[in-house]
Amino acid sequence: MIGLDTNVVVRFVVEDDDEQTLKATKLIEDAVEAGDALYVSEVVLCEVVWVLGRVYRLTKEELVDILRALVQARELDIGSREGVRRALDAFMGGKGDFPDYLIRELALGAGCDRIATFDKALLELPEFFSP
Repeated sequence: MIGLDTNVVVRFVVEDDDEQTLKATKLIEDAVEAGDALYVSEVVLCEVVWVLGRVYRLTKEELVDILRALVQARELDIGSREGVRRALDAFMGGKGDFPDYLIRELALGAGCDRIATFDKALLELPEFFSP
């Protein structure tokens, strides 16, 4: 299994650096052809959202479309695929950021009953509380 770092995923998606895009694409295509698994962690997905939103100024809708494509790609092993899907749905319709909703999904999946936060937008959701 090959783990993909944020910069490899960003180059593959954005295609803004010819040399790095070529290398990222070749790595991914070669791994798929060889039947090697490609792992993308939840941390990488959060960083991808940050980079694409802050640096490339993509809209929430564009970010969700890209992440949905990554999550749906059979060639990628996403840490918590269903949790990421639920976090994307919440992000699309919510006031919080994608990592906030992913934190919720991972915490609930780990057996947490509630999540402490100071983020006022998240306090509207029943799983979050102010300490």
